Amino acid sequence: MAKIRVKWVKSAIGFSSRQKKTIKALGFKKLQSVVEHEDTPQIRGMIEKVRHLVDWTDGK
Repeated sequence: MAKIRVKWVKSAIGFSSRQKKTIKALGFKKLQSVVEHEDTPQIRGMIEKVRHLVDWTDGK
């Protein structure tokens, strides 16, 4: 299955606790870090909820 590379680019300070929990659930620990996930509908949904805080690309 394809991979997605996600980078956390904007701080979650000032945003809802649900969005902060989504950032943590995606596996981020620090701002500007990059994580790689399988391209599943669940991960796509999580990215969509915090799209204003992250950038993503296909992991090619």
